Amino acid sequence: MKDYLVKAYGFEDSVRIYATRSTNLVNEAQKIHDLWPTSAAAFGRLLTASVTMGAMYKGEQELTIRVEGDGPIGNMVTVANAKGHVRGYLENNHVFLQYNSGKLNVGQSVGNGFIHVTKDLKIKQPFTSSAPIQTGEIAEDFAYYFTASEQIPSAVGLGVLVDEDNSILASGGFILQVMPGISDETLNKIEKRLKELPPVSEMIQDNLTPEEIIDKMTDGDYTLLETLDLHYHCPCSKEKFEKGLLSLGQEELQSLYDEEEVVETTCQFCNSKYEFSLDEINALINETKNQ
Repeated sequence: MKDYLVKAYGFEDSVRIYATRSTNLVNEAQKIHDLWPTSAAAFGRLLTASVTMGAMYKGEQELTIRVEGDGPIGNMVTVANAKGHVRGYLENNHVFLQYNSGKLNVGQSVGNGFIHVTKDLKIKQPFTSSAPIQTGEIAEDFAYYFTASEQIPSAVGLGVLVDEDNSILASGGFILQVMPGISDETLNKIEKRLKELPPVSEMIQDNLTPEEIIDKMTDGDYTLLETLDLHYHCPCSKEKFEKGLLSLGQEELQSLYDEEEVVETTCQFCNSKYEFSLDEINALINETKNQ
């Protein structure tokens, strides 16, 4: 089954709902970054939340999310856009922490700190809003972020099921956001439905589609708006890294030329490697002289 997201209104159009299947893209991230189980669970939840939040925007708008925790995973960074593309990286790919029950201990792995969301709406300078990490479990942290930083009461569910070989068996999530003017009766109904909802990873593993997850959440009281295919996608290229090398300036480029036989650069997001020969570095040095 492909990865995709569904946008809908629910409970007589009193809430917005985004439901996501992200198994393939999280599996791609696991392979790229060689993630161990707890790193995969934490990073997969963040990728899913990020790509879902990206779908709340339009056109060329983009979000950069940084989870700065003091746990062993360290900082995690994702970039998502309105086209269903997401990419990211984390400091420590090799974390495997469990509770005594055997469940992955994502909260301790992330630790305490802050979530920072930088929005590039392509109309003004990007701006950042932040919120303290509440549990490190990612879903609760984003629910708090929406309520505290954006004043949008929200429920967030995220789940990643990791296999014994570290591959991803199931990944997905939902974000439910309350519209202004909602009645207490409807809020109580929503709370009841969410408490009865199975874990997201369980629903995805049982092959429920995003539409079926929304149907289960709302007991059939929803209106579908649109769907969006999702992909782990990195737009890096040798040309972009060339611009990055140019930004180092003439002195630093000359140092590279003097010390290295070949300059190799690696993309943090996808691990693609780009080599620059001494002739290419020399050409960049000459270009800086002409600037």
